[in-house]
Amino acid sequence: VQLVESGGGLVQAGGSLRLSCAASGITLEDYTIGWFRQAPGKEREGILCITSSDGSTYYADSVKGRFTISRDNAKNTMYLQMNSLKPEDTAVYYCGADPGLIAQHMCGHLPPDYWGQGTQVTVSS
Repeated sequence: VQLVESGGGLVQAGGSLRLSCAASGITLEDYTIGWFRQAPGKEREGILCITSSDGSTYYADSVKGRFTISRDNAKNTMYLQMNSLKPEDTAVYYCGADPGLIAQHMCGHLPPDYWGQGTQVTVSS
């Protein structure tokens, strides 16, 4: 199983980025998926997760109204659209997938079975 991320980079505050996470070895449609981030000196946090069975979604307060999660089943890929970026969004971003967790738990305190390798997002002021 592999989750391969792409799309990170350097962007100015107020700008947008879209991260992609392409899966192989699993069918993302059947998995709860999510995005996590880890800023320097901080613990990794779940910011957006969506449950496979019912579509219920967890959003961290810090990204509500600015970030959205989606998936393209035909491409077996998930996305994180990030708008109105702020310097405090600077972090390494990871995608994750799990066959049984619900969004609230996966973004909360239970790590997913599968992780991407991480991609750096840097927001300049």
